[in-house]
Amino acid sequence: MLGKTELILLVAAVILVLFVGGKKLPELARGIGQAGKELRKGFTGDVNADDEVKSKKDAEDDKPERRKIKIS
Repeated sequence: MLGKTELILLVAAVILVLFVGGKKLPELARGIGQAGKELRKGFTGDVNADDEVKSKKDAEDDKPERRKIKIS
């Protein structure tokens, strides 16, 4: 038999899926995770966590651009 806490969590999960939708749940979870990291970083004053995120974005931006060549 399910306890009171498990039942509440199950109902909350069903309501979340109904309101948000199954396709948007990963995006929602990712956003909550990033918000948690920002909150922890704010409490600890840790600057390295932010630099790690920026370095990943910079690595993606450093990819060479493809140029289109016109052939006449």
